[in-house]
Amino acid sequence: MLKKLSGYILAFAGLTLIFTSCKKDYESIQSVDSKKITDYIAANNLTGMVEDSAKTGYYYQIVTQGTGEFLKNTDSILYDGLAKGMENGVTYLSTPSYANLGTFVGYTGSLAYQSVGYSIPAIHDVMLKMRRGATARILLPSYLAFGKNGAGDVPSNENIDLTITTYPDISQTALDDRLIQAFITSKGLSMIKDPSGVWYSVSAAGSATDPVTVNSTITVNYTGRYTDGTVFDSSTDATAVFNLSPGSGIIEGWTKTLPGKLGKGGKIRMLIPSRLGYGTSGTGTLPGNAILDFDVEVTSVTP
Repeated sequence: MLKKLSGYILAFAGLTLIFTSCKKDYESIQSVDSKKITDYIAANNLTGMVEDSAKTGYYYQIVTQGTGEFLKNTDSILYDGLAKGMENGVTYLSTPSYANLGTFVGYTGSLAYQSVGYSIPAIHDVMLKMRRGATARILLPSYLAFGKNGAGDVPSNENIDLTITTYPDISQTALDDRLIQAFITSKGLSMIKDPSGVWYSVSAAGSATDPVTVNSTITVNYTGRYTDGTVFDSSTDATAVFNLSPGSGIIEGWTKTLPGKLGKGGKIRMLIPSRLGYGTSGTGTLPGNAILDFDVEVTSVTP
């Protein structure tokens, strides 16, 4: 009996040894990402990076601090974002030079990518450590960024190197006007500021007997550009017809600027602040908060 029992014990021990030797140790994604991030910090000599105080897994650095008080949840903030993959260096998100992001600081804990919002609380956490005009760099583990499923072109479990730059301007109106004036200076332009906020220059006044009024219907040639020179819309065959009456759906940059300045045959260039263009939401492929650069030639006017 004792011999038989000893045999069972030995057999069980053998099976245990077999199963133990076949078992594979799996590292958690938190552990994998943590090692990748610390290796990335070392390889790029990012000596200013610190781990967040709650030790959720991200690291950050205030690269340049701004001025004034630290941001609060109730503050409206204007900023840019740049997100790239740590492993492959691919840029997945970059705010265009002719637009910007903007919301209350309390709502900055998310990031829109390809029209989908993703919760990224680290952005909000770091925002509260910044002042207006500051730049911060955040190293996000994949599980605090786009996760195991990725997003669009972002692959699964991709760690993200994110840079956030806040503008010193308190309002979008002030930011737009500052950027428009900088654009005018950089291009050597001579322009006048309309009371509406549009900057313009008239190269040809056109016919005084066929003036453009607030209720006119006009046929025009026009080209619309962003301030980086990219054309987003154009019509140059004298077939574009617009009514300037209030409520007609034409952007206010046109309806507030064209009447009283041109007649038939007139030509004008306008730099339109975002609030008089497509506002904070944009339209179609036009982003929100975009400054617009229009050349317009009036080919006919109907009172």
